[in-house]
Amino acid sequence: MDELNWSQFETGVFLVNVLGIVYDSQTKRILIGRRVDDPHFQKLSWSFPGGRPGYETELENYLKQEIKNKTGVEVTVEKVVFAKTYPENRQFLSIYYHCEPTGGSAQPGEKFVELKWVKPTEVKQYFTTSLHPTLFSYLESLEQ
Repeated sequence: MDELNWSQFETGVFLVNVLGIVYDSQTKRILIGRRVDDPHFQKLSWSFPGGRPGYETELENYLKQEIKNKTGVEVTVEKVVFAKTYPENRQFLSIYYHCEPTGGSAQPGEKFVELKWVKPTEVKQYFTTSLHPTLFSYLESLEQ
């Protein structure tokens, strides 16, 4: 595929990021990871595992592999929960997926230096970037 000339587009071009809300229904906890020195979001510390897929990659398959690489946890990707851009950087479009752990052992891997299983609503205590109210409402629903 030829390299895109991004300057030719006036609107509608985003860098897509897929993120997994890895939810363990037995413990009612989600998995988050701590990053350091993210070049795109300087204030980013804790986040959901995921990344930016290539053009030839199925989004769900890419997400499963990224979660495994970054956390050691194997998952099934269940459904899209939410999509958003960020006030900190409008060119990023993140798609959040609900994922269920199916195996593996939580160990920090690629780009994560620490992992935690937390109550879904506790992410507000950890995240240093914006958390959309719709996404937070979804997290709240996981605790009920």
